[in-house]
Amino acid sequence: MADYLAWRLPAVTLGQWRERMAGGEVLSAECHRLAPDTPFCPGMRVHYWRAQPDEPASAEIARIVFLDEHLLVADKPHFMPVTPTGAYVQRSLLVQLKRLTGIDTLSPIHRIDRETAGLVVFCRRPQDRDAYQALFRRREVDKRYEAIAPTGADPLPASRCSRIEEDPAAFFRMREVDGEPNSLTRLSAGSRRKGLTRYALEPVSGRRHQLRVHLWGLGRPICGDSFYPVVLRGPGEPDDPGHPLQLLAEEVAFTDPVTGRARRFTTSYSLSWPDEGCE
Repeated sequence: MADYLAWRLPAVTLGQWRERMAGGEVLSAECHRLAPDTPFCPGMRVHYWRAQPDEPASAEIARIVFLDEHLLVADKPHFMPVTPTGAYVQRSLLVQLKRLTGIDTLSPIHRIDRETAGLVVFCRRPQDRDAYQALFRRREVDKRYEAIAPTGADPLPASRCSRIEEDPAAFFRMREVDGEPNSLTRLSAGSRRKGLTRYALEPVSGRRHQLRVHLWGLGRPICGDSFYPVVLRGPGEPDDPGHPLQLLAEEVAFTDPVTGRARRFTTSYSLSWPDEGCE
């Protein structure tokens, strides 16, 4: 098996595959460890941990907000992806939580951006996964976010409804275009300070970068946003920990489809007014 993996995935040397397999990082479909000399069998399914030797360090670790036999709710800090992606593997939220709890069956039932902090809900049991994910597909989850952005010259509307699509000039950005709306966000304004306002945002739909794009479209780009209105740092470029995106997944509530209980979770994080204004 080690010989086959080194041939099929040559970016990892035979010696490295042998080390990973000896360390229990290569598993069968039944989650049994595969030794380097395991006989190769065509069609066999193999799972392995993707290593990232130069993985960026995280200033914070994930916080567990709630845990029972069905759900785990965690608080994600800024700059941490929910699932392994790009340069982030071991320091992704999912892998951290699996290692922390020993629950290998954890699965996120929704996502938030890597740059956004706040609540993420995980399902513990595979047999419950579709029931929880269906809540989000049917828009039966109440989500509340908080953002700090410029106050704006025009009155804030009660909602923003538009069509959001990927920007053809930059795959990592989204933009509002003409056409049938596919996104809706409810908005309200809170406290103000030095030309900035705390906004409460309730996304009804779940388009990628929806809240960031909607506030930008209203002339209120979120403080610390590296993509909107202009690209300050593209994918793969170093983050600026001193100026995080001022967007927080503050609260999530729903009726549990498995237990029938009313669930409501609130983040332990809070946003701070930027000392240097909105940059």
